[in-house]
Amino acid sequence: MTDKTKDKLVNLGKSVLTQMVKKENPSLEIPLRTLSNTVFDEKEGILKIGNATQKRYFLNLAHSKKFIQTMIIAQKCKELIEEGKTTSIRDLYYMTKHTIGESKENTFEEQNESDDVIEDLEVSIDSLREELNLFASNRGAMVGNVIINDSGDTIDCGKLGSGGWSIPSIVEEDTIKFKKIDADFVLMVEKDAVWRRLNEDKFWKKHNCILIHGQGMAPRGARRLLWRLNKEHKLPVYVFVDNDPWGFYIYSVIKQGSINLAYESKRMAVPSARFLGLSSFDQEKYNLPKNVTIKLNKTDISRANQILKYDWFQKASWQKEIKHMLQKGVKLELEALSAKGISFVTENYLPEKMKNKEWLE
Repeated sequence: MTDKTKDKLVNLGKSVLTQMVKKENPSLEIPLRTLSNTVFDEKEGILKIGNATQKRYFLNLAHSKKFIQTMIIAQKCKELIEEGKTTSIRDLYYMTKHTIGESKENTFEEQNESDDVIEDLEVSIDSLREELNLFASNRGAMVGNVIINDSGDTIDCGKLGSGGWSIPSIVEEDTIKFKKIDADFVLMVEKDAVWRRLNEDKFWKKHNCILIHGQGMAPRGARRLLWRLNKEHKLPVYVFVDNDPWGFYIYSVIKQGSINLAYESKRMAVPSARFLGLSSFDQEKYNLPKNVTIKLNKTDISRANQILKYDWFQKASWQKEIKHMLQKGVKLELEALSAKGISFVTENYLPEKMKNKEWLE
């Protein structure tokens, strides 16, 4: 994989060099990462980037700095691959930031500039940033009947205590290899606290599954790991999130992909993922006390109405779900289930939902 990515970077450089030899104005063609250039592929069930592109010219005052920044980042990523080393996107910012010649102009002023260029480079050469040997901070954890090889170290994820295995941002095949998996499904949990309850109660042992959490919006590493478990090992994925617009959106990002990263949906989205809860109907069904509800604020209501219009939420079941939440005017956090008992979620709620196939797709 690294050789393939390196070749793409080399070809990018050769393309610019060829244009210079021909005495042309060197340019880079970059697909637009905008909502207007994002389409929902109903057949595949994922978000995709459209065909619109923009050209970035070297000999154009409006483009030249971004052009140079792109080439600087590409060169540094090529060096990382050749050296067999990885670095954080924060480190990359400092590694590539310097003053140009005798001028007072810096290659980068703020990290958001280099982050933006990294995404441009990803979409331009059709590679994940992780394939460029770039990582972000570890977020999320995994526990269950799975043994992995992590950079040469064998790790049994069923013997890591209360913390589980910390999911790195780079989980590609050349780094993370699955040696043995004995599980029937994967449960993706939004919150660390609820994941810890499930782990402490050994939910994964009783129901033979793999438990993953992403500390809120699932980070790239966790989403890529879900994709691999689903595609490579055919494990069904269930998502357990808060009953609010943000929980619904977290589920949709796992299932359809992110609008901002639509170009990576084919390697991150899990179209078969199922929404296991919380549902806006759960308060009535499980007789949860009113004092565990939280009133929807203006932002929640606005976000819910936006989600109602998304193509991928047009199924009657989803329209009913979101409209019921809006009609009630309240939301529920996963922790609200604790009002029925500290282990209600592991002993009653999730087992019943799974048994009765009470999920949304």
